[in-house]
Amino acid sequence: MGTPEQSTADGTAVRWAGRVGGLAGSCHPGPVVAVTTLITALAVTAGQGAARCALIAAAVLTGQLSVGWCNDAFDARRDIAAGRRGKPVVDGTVAVREVWVAACAALALCVPLSLACGPWAGVVHLAGVAAAWAYDLRLKATAWSWAPYAIGFAALPAFVALGLPGRPWPAWWVVTAGALLGIGAHLGDVLPDIRGDLATGVRGWPHRLGPDGARLLLPVPLVMASAVLALGPAGPPGGWGVTALALACVIAVTGTVLGRRREKAAFAAAVAVAVVDVTLLLLRGSGIA
Repeated sequence: MGTPEQSTADGTAVRWAGRVGGLAGSCHPGPVVAVTTLITALAVTAGQGAARCALIAAAVLTGQLSVGWCNDAFDARRDIAAGRRGKPVVDGTVAVREVWVAACAALALCVPLSLACGPWAGVVHLAGVAAAWAYDLRLKATAWSWAPYAIGFAALPAFVALGLPGRPWPAWWVVTAGALLGIGAHLGDVLPDIRGDLATGVRGWPHRLGPDGARLLLPVPLVMASAVLALGPAGPPGGWGVTALALACVIAVTGTVLGRRREKAAFAAAVAVAVVDVTLLLLRGSGIA
């Protein structure tokens, strides 16, 4: 049988573990890990050294954490009113104030980490992070909800390119592909929850298209990104580039057809096209500047 002091210590440890777990769950860990991993891998393929890759990873990680926490903190009141269980702030695992503090702390760390990669690189990355905060705080419920995604995703490869020796300007095709991937990501993020969002009064760009319109449009920017990544760089695309583009088109058409009856099929096809795009991006990484 433990002493009262031990019981108190154990209870405190459990509460702290719950708060840490709640913060981890409220940062949108899937996108945070995916984006950080992708941009770090792009930095490697672009020829950045190990130390610079670690710095880029830290800057992107803190930026993405700040955006994820800002999103959950700002949406907390609506999520609680809608009874969206499974979110830490709704379940009471972590307080809204704690999520706001975490968001601001991550943003404060992101600023020097980004600028340490070079002034222009830092400014571009912070502009992308600012666009994402603008989405969370205001633009999510407007017809311009797609713009922060386009800006934020375009800024990430530009951030990597501008951090290379000599600070070369990023190639047009990698910025364009990033923007198109961002628009596709926006449609993909919204589609699973679009009906619930409409019920709570959210009227972003995909919501104005409606569930069917968003589903039909979802693969379009992703396939356009495939075309830009396959055909945009100088020189012939090569057999693998043509094959990847053809594969993306086939997957997109299949998903659109099957998605008429099963919405999840359209979403799965979009994810598969996005994987093709990411693969193309990493294979083209050495030529992003």
